[in-house]
Amino acid sequence: VATQDARFRAPYRIAASPAMPRPPPPDPPSMLLSSLVLVPFIGSLLAAVMPANARNAESTLAGLIALFCAVQTALCFPAIADGSVLREEIAWLPTLGLNFVVRMDGFAWMFCMLILGIGALVVMYARYYLSAEDCAPRFFACLLLFMGSMLGVVLAGNLLLLVVSWELTSISSFLLIGFWSHRQDAREGARMALSIVSCEASSAADADLSRDSASSRDCWRVRRALAK
Repeated sequence: VATQDARFRAPYRIAASPAMPRPPPPDPPSMLLSSLVLVPFIGSLLAAVMPANARNAESTLAGLIALFCAVQTALCFPAIADGSVLREEIAWLPTLGLNFVVRMDGFAWMFCMLILGIGALVVMYARYYLSAEDCAPRFFACLLLFMGSMLGVVLAGNLLLLVVSWELTSISSFLLIGFWSHRQDAREGARMALSIVSCEASSAADADLSRDSASSRDCWRVRRALAK
């Protein structure tokens, strides 16, 4: 009986199920990267035309813009974690080959989250730090301009957008540092920041132009367009 039981107990092996392929990450919404750069500039214009006594509305607007851009950036994380590089290109001057190009990789994603997170904290702090006599619309307009300029520097996909964003960063930092223009130390610090950032921008542009022939062609296209 034992031999018959052993004969009918045929050894069997459980086959391992094949590994299921990992689904691709969801595509981010269209116009996502360009909105990260453009929305702070639009908010800066809105904050500039608000009344001077609407400090709560201005801080709320700036905070909502920072939160909106942070959520938009977070939506890009699945694609970035998968190793993708997001890129968006909008035709600007197609006859000259000049386009609005933004791109995001893992390094740019990290800096976008830093800019938006620190910007939201600054907005919350400034809401209670500014006095009633300070011009809140001008401060929050400059702050949103600086935030959008920094995002443009981080997400720039060509030399043209990089230089424009960097120059806007120098202008907005000049306005923020010299916000209390009645103080001499604020005026001196603003002039120093403007000169330093402008020199850094020109040095970086010269280095890129001497290294990259494509960037040189972009610069010459800009010069020909301005000459016309």
